[in-house]
Amino acid sequence: MKEQQATTGQQVSVRIKDAFWDVYTGLVRDTVIPYQWEALNDRIPDAEPSFAIRNFRIAAGREQGEFGGMVFQDSDVAKWLEAVGYALATHPDPELERTADEVIELVAAAQQEDGYLNTYFTIKEPGKRWTNLYEAHELYCAGHMIEAAVAYCEGTGKRRLLDVVCKLADHIDTVFGREPGQLRGYDGHQEIELALVKLYAATGERRYLKLAQFFIDERGTAPNFLVRECEQRGGFSLWTGTKQPIPTPRQLAYNQAHRPVREQEAAVGHAVRAVYMYTAMADLAALTGDAGLLEACRRLWANMTGKQMYITGGIGSTHHGEAFSFDHDLPNDTVYAETCASIGLIFFANRMLRLEPRSEYADVMERALYNNVIGSMSQDGKHYFYVNPLEVWPRASDDNPDRRHVKAVRQKWFGCSCCPPNVARLLCSLNDYIYSASTERNTVYTHLFIGSEARFELPGGTVAFKQRSHLPWQGCVQFELTEAQGEGEFAFAVRIPSWCYGQAVMKINGAESAYETVGGYAIVSRSWAKGDLVEWEPRLEARLIAANPEIRADAGKAAIERGPLVYCLEQVDNGGPISALSVDPAAELRPVQDGALPGGAIAVEAAGYRTGPGGWQPDTPYRPLDQSPASEQVKLKAVPYFLWGNRQPGEMSVWIRLSRV
Repeated sequence: MKEQQATTGQQVSVRIKDAFWDVYTGLVRDTVIPYQWEALNDRIPDAEPSFAIRNFRIAAGREQGEFGGMVFQDSDVAKWLEAVGYALATHPDPELERTADEVIELVAAAQQEDGYLNTYFTIKEPGKRWTNLYEAHELYCAGHMIEAAVAYCEGTGKRRLLDVVCKLADHIDTVFGREPGQLRGYDGHQEIELALVKLYAATGERRYLKLAQFFIDERGTAPNFLVRECEQRGGFSLWTGTKQPIPTPRQLAYNQAHRPVREQEAAVGHAVRAVYMYTAMADLAALTGDAGLLEACRRLWANMTGKQMYITGGIGSTHHGEAFSFDHDLPNDTVYAETCASIGLIFFANRMLRLEPRSEYADVMERALYNNVIGSMSQDGKHYFYVNPLEVWPRASDDNPDRRHVKAVRQKWFGCSCCPPNVARLLCSLNDYIYSASTERNTVYTHLFIGSEARFELPGGTVAFKQRSHLPWQGCVQFELTEAQGEGEFAFAVRIPSWCYGQAVMKINGAESAYETVGGYAIVSRSWAKGDLVEWEPRLEARLIAANPEIRADAGKAAIERGPLVYCLEQVDNGGPISALSVDPAAELRPVQDGALPGGAIAVEAAGYRTGPGGWQPDTPYRPLDQSPASEQVKLKAVPYFLWGNRQPGEMSVWIRLSRV
């Protein structure tokens, strides 16, 4: 971003070289992107059809037919293109690039003469553009196509899609605004706001930044635009095909449109919409110096991560509206915790780090990334969770209507398949989340411990180094300075992760070094030279974690964490029912290498107990406690949460009963 580079520094390049993460980035390039291309073309046997590419072909006049899929189906193509753009930036692939170029030409052919681009309204309801922003996701789809265009231009140098979306954004700029004849409105699903900021950064066109500000500033103001729009349609709903009651401003908390964004106190409503909006608010606060937006971001962050976030980094506790419910309401078995919501949380955390380098943002980013996000995708890259539960009973998922959204196995694809391409675009751009630099502070910050090579321009000259990380299995990270041009004096800041509880050692060139702690970062300011070696050793050990007593679902239970990883019990290792197991709170937690788990994963073993089934009759649901059979001692085995469900279906639980409470 033009203004932002003056205060936060310019990251020249980052290339990931990491034993753990190379597996995932390689999987996305070699398997996920090709697999999702087949899915977008409806060529995955026994999977729900996408219709996405077909819709563009129909809108472009290349074939006949009716619109298929969700009203926001275009966004799946956009996110796929965005992932491809990031992938091509680091790993050129001529065949993949040709395929993407053909898709871009298809998208361009589907664009209308005035710049409008949306296959649903082009094919199905051509006379109803911009009449149902509450439900129809027009600006949401536009936003994702804008993000794709910026990524593809940066990755390949090709402007074709960027020109398409600039024409689209110019059209949107004529439709929305405060001038006579324009709509003083905004989309029911936020996304356009953060995308316009990216488009401004890519083009330098300030109209796009002002348009993003307009959408943020108008949201939730009185009279409420979405209420008036619904009134003008007579309450007709695109989703039900019938007239529905007109929503009240209070009900529009679902869309975060119940009050102006600067006045919002807590994370409410649809979780993905919320974090996409918060991301744009943070972007605008950074670019414009808007103190009201920054304070709102801090307030919303504190509520969301302090009172409404799962230990896995999941957010959005209820499947009714894929939404937040209320503080400390975090059920494990009926949870939603949509993958897209955790990805949006990572976006928000990253933007807050650009505003103010505080370790709490990177801690949450790491938690969501290592647990909820990569746990949503199978190890073969071809199956996905939309919902990320912390407790699974397969029978309940099959037979209880309130739990059917919780799947015991990952799915090939979804009718609403927003999450799989979102995972792909995040992992392909992971290099953007590891570091940041501040020219004002003359400091390079390391947020994530991911092996990589990085170069930065600081006031004193170019700085380059290699990071070698052994995480998440060992707490050992090394940074080797490979270039320090100019004066070579700058501050090097490394995050003190929350999971080490302040126990971390830094060595410079073999000698233990003192450091200053600022904002949760260990900072050393000195004159650096090529060949300098920084060793960072945060203490990494398995711990039992308790939940705040206000989180009623976890009362009398504990979870296992080791470094950035949350662990869980699976039926395949421990038998069932999992609910009969308990852990001894005084037991030693032993890390063990497990050859049955992929990638050299480390399991954790501990002494525990199983409530014996002996003496219970099938038709005796209850009995006096003093007549219940004694528990037998067992060895519990916990595996990283991100790996659950990759062997065979069965029960799973993150939170484990304590044997003595």
